[in-house]
Amino acid sequence: MKAHLTNLIKAGYGCLDLIGQEEQRMFGELLTVAKSLDYDVWQWSITDGLVRPNGKKEDKTQDPLAVLGKFMDVSHTDEGPEGNVIKNKSLLVLKDYHAFLRGNPPPMLTRALKEAIGMARSTNRPIVIIGCQLHLPPELEKEVMPVEFSLPSREELKVVAVEIAASAKQELNGNSELILDAGSGLTTTEFADAAAYSVAEKKEIDPTVVARIKADTIKKNGILEIVTQKVTLDDIGGLELLKADLFSKRNCFSKAAKEYGLPSPRPLLMVGQPGCAKSLSATATATIFNLPLLRLEAGRLFGSLVGETEGNWRKAFSTAKAIAPAIVWIDEVDGLFSGAESSGKTDGGTTSRVVKNILQDLQYNADGLFFVFTANDIDGLPDPLIDRCDVWNVELPNQVEREAIWRIHILKRGRKPEKYHLQDLAQKSDGFSGRQIEQVWLKSMTTAFNDGQREPVLGDILETLLSTVPTSIAMKDAIDARRKRLANCAKPASAPVETKTVTMKRKIA
Repeated sequence: MKAHLTNLIKAGYGCLDLIGQEEQRMFGELLTVAKSLDYDVWQWSITDGLVRPNGKKEDKTQDPLAVLGKFMDVSHTDEGPEGNVIKNKSLLVLKDYHAFLRGNPPPMLTRALKEAIGMARSTNRPIVIIGCQLHLPPELEKEVMPVEFSLPSREELKVVAVEIAASAKQELNGNSELILDAGSGLTTTEFADAAAYSVAEKKEIDPTVVARIKADTIKKNGILEIVTQKVTLDDIGGLELLKADLFSKRNCFSKAAKEYGLPSPRPLLMVGQPGCAKSLSATATATIFNLPLLRLEAGRLFGSLVGETEGNWRKAFSTAKAIAPAIVWIDEVDGLFSGAESSGKTDGGTTSRVVKNILQDLQYNADGLFFVFTANDIDGLPDPLIDRCDVWNVELPNQVEREAIWRIHILKRGRKPEKYHLQDLAQKSDGFSGRQIEQVWLKSMTTAFNDGQREPVLGDILETLLSTVPTSIAMKDAIDARRKRLANCAKPASAPVETKTVTMKRKIA
């Protein structure tokens, strides 16, 4: 990043917009670059006003327009007390200035900033905006160079870890790699807080504590969450072909695979009937790959402010890249892509732009990430997404799979499956989804509990089955349409059921 900033300033860019969540870290890197190029650094905020390079306050102006006129006033010369003049080769750092450019900024401010940027190019007085989001009116989009600050590298986090450990008069005890794995995806401040909390709780920097705090920290932004639920292949009834494919890719992110030249696996798209373990399979990938699982609900990306949706995707993707190798699960992705075609008329093109960003990142920037998409319908998904993915058709469970699902849920609740005639239950639950089978079993347990806390019996289950409308009937039209659409564009996730041909031998007397 230092080299990139150095080249931008040396090239004479008039305005840079540094985007990130770590103002102190961004400003520190900018100071280092400025010092190497012999630039003075002036800074402005709405609370402190304009501050000289020597740290003294020039004035307390809170006016974002006035500060531009002050800094770009070429009547200032290099004469006078050190730090009291604005010389050529000076940087103006505007903190949180993006807030004044959000929505429809005053025309006077837009014009003043545009003219200041033009003057900055010819006077070596570049303007640098520092903020957490990018907000530019159309008049300034071509005048400002956005620079996204990525989350800190492992080397930068290690410096923080060593400092925290030293402050507690400790060393990292040889577990630094595990600590850095746990802290990847956090800002330096967030990581320092997590490490310090771990020291307070465990008297040392414990990777499990840091990972727990990271999960809470990432979840609070409302976009991504780290899935900590442990699901194995044994928890999934059926879907043998899909499970075999996932298991075959389990080592694709290993060091040996990288040295061998294997790329990250193609994204996975699971489409099909509701309640048939698509989400459960996505959750199981974390255990299969032994990697962090990041879940993103498509609806969480959308924001009400201009540029907020695209910013949300950039934030989510940069977090995932910092944690990589990792699995990124985008749930209900059909809800995200369904409005892309009409986006220009309905939301000013927001959906179309974020869809384009996602597809580009899948194509060019997804190294170290395994994307898993789940959806009920494929009709609203764009062809470029389908073409980039291995598409699996998840169907209602067959007889063999229903037996496995009954066994899993009965065992899960501490009962013995052999007591419940699983083959008969599987036959009588034909057309039920896996989710429905689970609910039938839980309702049967509830009935037994309310009837004197006795054990559930076969009669409880059969009675519940009779009172439940199977998914195959309740959603018949949607299921038929979905099957027709997926017939030639998705691989079956379930293994075919073996059928036995019975032949009759005729005995002639």
